[in-house]
Amino acid sequence: MVGGVGNFGQWIERLHRFYEQKTGMRLYPGTLNLELPAEYSLPEKVIRLEAEEYGGTVSVSIVPCRIFDRAAFLLRTDPNEKGTGHHPRTIIEIASDVRLRDAYQIKDGDWVEVEVAGGGVDNPAAG
Repeated sequence: MVGGVGNFGQWIERLHRFYEQKTGMRLYPGTLNLELPAEYSLPEKVIRLEAEEYGGTVSVSIVPCRIFDRAAFLLRTDPNEKGTGHHPRTIIEIASDVRLRDAYQIKDGDWVEVEVAGGGVDNPAAG
């Protein structure tokens, strides 16, 4: 797990109704950033929050997943998926209904496992 800059949290809070409509879950306004040993590309089937839906400029792909056996969502902006955003494709951002760091006492450098459609990946978290 690695620290982030907090941008996604602001957008989750600001657009909480859109995210809740897409996911069926009220997301905690923040993500858990995980650094992977290799690039991660999104699967073909994703849930989309299109920029036009909320009057913005950035669209987001949403992928259901599980972390610590808890329902969660991998969130990735289109620029990050293309490799032109704030994060390289070796970073994934996980959102759930709680602040995952607190709920599971995890800190930068801890390893966690995330299950996404198509199988789980052990995620080393460099800190």
